[in-house]
Order: sequence, then C-alpha cells, then structure tokens
Amino acid sequence: MRNKVPSFIYIFALMNTENARAQMRKGVLELCVLRVLGRGEAYASDISEALRQADLLVVEGTLYPLLTRMKNAGWLEYRWEESKSGPPRKYYQLTETGRILLEALNSEWTAFIDAVNSLKNS
Repeated sequence: MRNKVPSFIYIFALMNTENARAQMRKGVLELCVLRVLGRGEAYASDISEALRQADLLVVEGTLYPLLTRMKNAGWLEYRWEESKSGPPRKYYQLTETGRILLEALNSEWTAFIDAVNSLKNS
C-alpha cells in the first residue's frame, strides 16, 4: 500500500513548482524574444501572442521593459508604421548583433538542456 502524501505537502510542492517555473521562464525570456524575432519583424502584441502560444505567458508590464532593455543593448531595433485603426505601431527586428547573440544563445541553450537532461533519473 502506498503512503498517502498529506495535502499540505502536495500544495507546498505545487507552489514551489509554480515558482520554479516562473523563475525558469524569466531566465529564458530574452532568448524566447530573440527566437520570435529571428522569424522576422514583429509588433509587440505579435511577440506576446507567440510567447502565449508557447505557454510562456508574459504580461505587458514585463514585455515592454524587456524590449526596451534589449533595444538599448543593441540587440533590437524598431520602425514605426502607421496604423489604419489607431496610433502608429512599433515593429521590432533583430540587429546584426541580435542575430549573432541569438545564434550563440541557441548553442548555449542546447548545451544547457543536454547537461540538465543528463541528470535525469533513469
């Protein structure tokens, strides 16, 4: 007969799992944005939607400051485009530095995942 885990332990473990997941998302958010923009230029809501579809829900209060930091670092640039239904839109794209960074981070990410996966229980 299996031991039943007390519900408070299960809830605590679930809370810790959610916290760990949030921290992991924060740690790879820049890579994810670079990957989205590696497909081509995008409006901020397009970036947000791509992240949402990948189950990496990001609130606007997180995304816009991140885009600004990445632009200030020289990884992104943007252009304004007039909108038929509202104010002009900012379309983001990778700079050459951003493309080089994306390539380097993709390699690092693969190595990191391989290292983590090598520690799995058999």
